[in-house]
Amino acid sequence: MDFPKFLLGDNTDYPDAIFVIHTEFPRFIINLENDEVEWLEEFDKDDEKELLEEAENLFIAANDFYDREIERYDE
Repeated sequence: MDFPKFLLGDNTDYPDAIFVIHTEFPRFIINLENDEVEWLEEFDKDDEKELLEEAENLFIAANDFYDREIERYDE
């Protein structure tokens, strides 16, 4: 099954949280309310530097995705 690159997540146990799930490597969930990230991958020390460089771009893309989705809801 193919999934979109990003998905929105919601949970009534976290009423103020806005979750964006990144479904491609490196998979993660970011809570846009507080920018807390949960990585769904295991990384070794060699991957860490590359991951840190790419993470900022992925977090920006996650925020852009959320903004685009909210804009579409408003239409």
